[in-house]
Amino acid sequence: MKSLQIFSGNAHRLLAEEICQYLGIELGRANTTRFPDGEFNFQILENVRGGDVFIVQSTCPPVDSHLMELLIMIDAFRRSSADRITAVIPYYGYARGDKKDRPRIPISARLVANLITTAGANRVLAVDLHAPQIQGFFDIPVDHLFAAPVMIDYFDNNPIEDLVVVAPDPGGAERARAYAKRLNADFAIVDKRRDKSQPGHSEAEVMHVVGNVEGRNALIVDDMVDTAGTLTKVAEALHKKGAQKILTSCVHAVLSGNAIERICNSPLERVITTNSMPPKEECAPSRFEYLSIAPLLAEAIKSIHEESSVSRLFI
Repeated sequence: MKSLQIFSGNAHRLLAEEICQYLGIELGRANTTRFPDGEFNFQILENVRGGDVFIVQSTCPPVDSHLMELLIMIDAFRRSSADRITAVIPYYGYARGDKKDRPRIPISARLVANLITTAGANRVLAVDLHAPQIQGFFDIPVDHLFAAPVMIDYFDNNPIEDLVVVAPDPGGAERARAYAKRLNADFAIVDKRRDKSQPGHSEAEVMHVVGNVEGRNALIVDDMVDTAGTLTKVAEALHKKGAQKILTSCVHAVLSGNAIERICNSPLERVITTNSMPPKEECAPSRFEYLSIAPLLAEAIKSIHEESSVSRLFI
């Protein structure tokens, strides 16, 4: 069997090291420095000819910089005769640009998929894509993992009494309903209207809560928290409706701008997230808890390498 080799860029080296520790192998040696002008200076420092190479690189902020690193690394492994190159992308940047819902805008998620494929990747391993249809933007195989098993396991071990799982918008209803079913909890949904006149569409006006949350503990389930504008407004709406304890679980904690300050000044008591991108230093452990997806990714990498089923890792 061809050798399994895992390499990392500068986006989240700690996650790559956790994956390697789980699999009992050493992280691949490579130069990942930068030239004085900021250009990425990459060189593989070991033989990869005929190897089964996995590149662990979240395209987290700064997105453009980390995406360029990923493309350059893929190109280097292709030119070094690696047998198969799998891009392991715990957080897929530009995923919100998955459709043309306004005039004269790009479909950025498709462009990124084209770049990764053209660079020479043979396969992609991603976690909780913002839009599932992004898988169809690739002309190479995509293994789309979900962090739900990690989250469900956490809440099974830390049960919340009188729980109601809340979808922050209709688009997240399927995800929240799946959580509610697994946790044997009730389900509610928040109807909101997004203000498209705002740059980036980061703000949303909450309209009303559909479901009974009064006197109950609410868990808001989402895939990503960016500016936390929508999340905190949903939490405020639940608080006004009489919810007692309000928590949220998200896979990708981007936490741009003053998101952390917003969360700390909101009714949210706790944010449960994953390490799909490096934790922010400002996140107080009393308010933010990070769960590792390294075992999930490691098992997927092992299955891909051994040509066995990955579907066993799905919820």
